[in-house]
Amino acid sequence: MFQRQTRETRLGSAANILELIYHNTVRSIRKTHSNALMSILMNILQTVIFVAAFFLLFSVLGMRGSAIRGDFLVYIMSGIFLYMVHTRTVTAILGSEGPASAMMKHAPMTTAISIASAALGALYIQLLSMGIVMYFYHVIWGPVHIWDPIGALGMVILSWFSGVAIGLIFLAMKPWAPSFVNILSMIYTRANMIASGKMFVANNLPSTMLAFFDWNPLFHTIDQARGYAFINYSPHNSSVEYPLYVSIALLMVGLMGEFYTRKHASISWSARR
Repeated sequence: MFQRQTRETRLGSAANILELIYHNTVRSIRKTHSNALMSILMNILQTVIFVAAFFLLFSVLGMRGSAIRGDFLVYIMSGIFLYMVHTRTVTAILGSEGPASAMMKHAPMTTAISIASAALGALYIQLLSMGIVMYFYHVIWGPVHIWDPIGALGMVILSWFSGVAIGLIFLAMKPWAPSFVNILSMIYTRANMIASGKMFVANNLPSTMLAFFDWNPLFHTIDQARGYAFINYSPHNSSVEYPLYVSIALLMVGLMGEFYTRKHASISWSARR
């Protein structure tokens, strides 16, 4: 009898936590706009503008010949989509409720729920945007051919996971030096415009140039995603294991940093005289 009540209590607690994560995820999606649909449409529009801008850039500069043989827009989208998933997740985690937030005054609310909600909200918006953009491209321009859709989706999830790990480290540092962390995160996201490798093929890089990019987990996931998207491309200068292991290590560091910050952070740190 006691074991049954304990099991039901644990199931009830898990259900309550999942419900809190769900409602806070909806709240995080609606942060950018009072209407959740408009928030999603704005993200879709930004994705379309990104893809169109890079398509024009490659066309004007004559860089289409350096792309992978196949659908040129799929080549562009494979880089843009993973870049946006990663960077939007980093900024979402960084902007989540911290230990000194007013939301933490409510008893059921914890920083873990806030972080999980921000991460899931970013993933939901980006996956929905990717699906809608690719659907309209498929309907309007022509069929989209992805050689291994499951593998390509796995690289999207891995890009999201690495964004969660890096965003958690920024979040743990934020209460100690908020201005510095905001500048550092902005530098990181801007640097990934080039360092992510979405503008070139990793197999074509010489060994001297490869050292400037292979430290980046996003560089590996984008290159591996193109290997899954194109049947005639086999990545040689990247791996799946590196971003996975690096992300797990960064996640552990971020969790320890967030735990330490949560125990010492005070609302008075952000007070102004």
